[in-house]
This record gives sequence, C-alpha cells and structure tokens, in this order.
Amino acid sequence: MNPALEGVFVAANGIAFIGWFVLIALPRWEHGRSVVAPVVAPALLALAYVVSMAVGLPGAEGGFLSLAGVTRLLEKPVVMLGGWIHYLAFDLVVGAWEARDARELGLPHAALVPCLLLTFMLGPAGLLVYLVLRAALKKRFAA
Repeated sequence: MNPALEGVFVAANGIAFIGWFVLIALPRWEHGRSVVAPVVAPALLALAYVVSMAVGLPGAEGGFLSLAGVTRLLEKPVVMLGGWIHYLAFDLVVGAWEARDARELGLPHAALVPCLLLTFMLGPAGLLVYLVLRAALKKRFAA
C-alpha cells in the first residue's frame, strides 16, 4: 500500500477520533461540542476528502450510477480512501447533531453515549437507535 495514503488514512482516523472523544467524553466542554466536533474535525476531513477525490477520480474506471460502477471506482486506493473519509466526516456530523439535539431536549448524556458509539462504528444504525430513543424519551419527558 502507498505509505502516503496510509498516512492520510491514519491522520483522518485520528481527526475523527478526536471529534468522537469530545462528543462522548467531554460533553460539557462548550468549545469542543460547538466548534471542534461539529465544525473543525468535519471540515478537516472534508478537505482531505476533496483532495483525495480530486487526485483519484480523474481517470478512474467506474462511476456512481450502478453498484458495479461504484465497485470499480473503489478499487482505486485513493478513491477508497476518499470514500472512507466521507464516512468519517458524515458520521461525525450526524453524531454532533445527535449530541446537540439530545442536549436541547434535555436527554441524559448517559442515554446518548451508546447511540454515539453506534453512530461512530455503524453510522446509520446508530442514528436509527438515537431516533427511536429520542422518540421514546421525548414522550416520557413530555408526560
């Protein structure tokens, strides 16, 4: 594997981890929850994504209109790296929304943490669990 791509992969994972750490372990740090996790970390990941796709997409085989086309695109390591960074960035944005939404609704952070961990590891599954928890707890707090 290309050492430069591996370095970007490690750095992107580190940036995402910092964002998730802030959301999960430092929920009361105002600057972390309002700037670091929802803005700075995703923006850095977005920049890495744009660069990787600008480098990888020109001349890449495949496309976005079929599963076979996407599979061919992702066979190029720099495009696969871009795809991974895409997941890291958007999952973190979703996690930051979950944290902000839970805080605004007064949901306990302890109830949010499993959702954040699931969103970190399994993206949409974590979001789904959060939405179900949100609906259940919102009803309970409204009563």
